[in-house]
Amino acid sequence: MTAIARITLLSMVLGLSACAVQHPEPERLPPISPSGPSTKPAPTTTPSKPGTPVKPSKPLPRTSASFAPPPGGNSHWDAKLGVYVLDDQTNTFYRQRTYYRWNNGWSRSISPNGPWEETDIHGVPGGLGRQFGQ
Repeated sequence: MTAIARITLLSMVLGLSACAVQHPEPERLPPISPSGPSTKPAPTTTPSKPGTPVKPSKPLPRTSASFAPPPGGNSHWDAKLGVYVLDDQTNTFYRQRTYYRWNNGWSRSISPNGPWEETDIHGVPGGLGRQFGQ
């Protein structure tokens, strides 16, 4: 069996198996005091100047609520791209047990170290295709 046939067969088997989904921990609300609602006045806010970027109040998530992170690698979730971005490999991404790499064209693998199989825009998640202009 050729290497490409093996990779294809493994990709299909892994793709058809159940995907581990991590659900976010529910947000815990502060307890309600027995004395009733607080009598403190609500804080006033001033509108920001036009064109001033608004900083998010909390850091961006490192993981996705729908997709498991890659095993054993430093990565972070990019919601715009819809994939995990590997921190230690340039233009290498991960989603649903498949690694994607951009190097003047797309390739994919079941391991971050390859072997890599060439693919086209239809073989990568949509956010990646839009980001790399294809």
